[in-house]
Amino acid sequence: MSNAVPAKTGTQSSFLPMCIIGVLFFIFGFVTWLNGSLIPFLQIICELSEFQALFVTFAFYIAYTVMALPMSYLLRRTGYKNGMAIGLGLMVAGALLFIVAAQSAAYPLFLTALFVLGSGLTILQTASNPYVVMIGSRESAAMRISIMGLINKGAGVIVPVLFTAMVLSGFEGFTADHLAALPEAEREARISELSNRLVMPYLYMAAVLLGLIGLVKFSSLPELDVPEAPDEQAKGNIAHFPQVVLGAVALFAYVGVEVIAGDTIGLYGSGLGVKNFAALTSYTMVFMVVGYIIGVTCIPRFFSQETALKGSAIAGLLCIVGITLGSQESTAIADLLWGWSGIPVLPDSVTFVAMMGLAHALVWPAVWPLALEGLGKFTAQGSALLIMGIAGGAIIPLLFGLVADISGSIQSAYWIGIPCYGFILFYAFKGHKMRSWS
Repeated sequence: MSNAVPAKTGTQSSFLPMCIIGVLFFIFGFVTWLNGSLIPFLQIICELSEFQALFVTFAFYIAYTVMALPMSYLLRRTGYKNGMAIGLGLMVAGALLFIVAAQSAAYPLFLTALFVLGSGLTILQTASNPYVVMIGSRESAAMRISIMGLINKGAGVIVPVLFTAMVLSGFEGFTADHLAALPEAEREARISELSNRLVMPYLYMAAVLLGLIGLVKFSSLPELDVPEAPDEQAKGNIAHFPQVVLGAVALFAYVGVEVIAGDTIGLYGSGLGVKNFAALTSYTMVFMVVGYIIGVTCIPRFFSQETALKGSAIAGLLCIVGITLGSQESTAIADLLWGWSGIPVLPDSVTFVAMMGLAHALVWPAVWPLALEGLGKFTAQGSALLIMGIAGGAIIPLLFGLVADISGSIQSAYWIGIPCYGFILFYAFKGHKMRSWS
């Protein structure tokens, strides 16, 4: 293509693409982390168990598994720029379908709308992540992805607060027990009123997404010219690259614990009687933002991408221990973190859930450049495979909900994070270095 740019371009030529991709990453965060507020909300108005409520994450994230490879082939035909516009168009359709679901208060329609939104995000993620990796030097790729992560998680800080203000304003004390105590006619009227409050936020979302289609389509965003790897012809398909296959598994584990940290904290806090439980996802996102700031300022200046990945896995394991063994009340740990800030103090175990955001913030930025190294023309397929790892956000939280239902304790279900962080630790020490299966 005449407007193609090679990987590892200079800072000046990468500034505009980084700005445009940054806008897209904000949208990723806004749409994705809205789920954390939706889960307890839909659990109440649709009268769901923890297991049923977590089908929100399943419907959203399973789209990445179902659609990733088809979208990679679409990207090869349309190019990265046109593919991004198509992805935004799918998201418009999902937002409009969400309005229909809200007006009917039908849970299956909510799940369908979430799947369509996830499908649109799949092509955007498949196109944008290799863009950020290849638009500059590979050694600083984790730093650039950390910048995108700051934008993404910044949206995650904003959206729960915005959701609470737009949807739950005037409904203090809104709980399942409160609704159950109302007469049948009044209860149904209240549920209908609450459900319809979702219409305007998603209408605004559809309008913004339409505007972004124009921004991407008519911008000067260049195509990537991916160089061929020296040994590329000797490898027939993407399965012959262990670093990317194992990287996809690492991302499967990572996204699973990331979604658990962001999307179950509201459920857990609600069960413990924490006020404003719908806004608790913001706590996790704030810690993730701190983690990304560390990535932006320290990689590769003070430590490498591999070191960041090792530290993230170890910190995540420590957080899981803190959650499962921590107090369900506020004690010294919570007071130390929150007592000086003016922010409502969380119970110790809920605080550790929020701190998972800091622990694993650098996993995504570190895995991408390590996994894509040496793929050459297989980069689009490798990116699609890594995007399929996002299915961890569908499967692992669902297993979390199943364990919580069976055990009768959300707190004990967090043990599911141990094998997840354990595999990330393996990838950090050995998996990313493997270039053959023998």
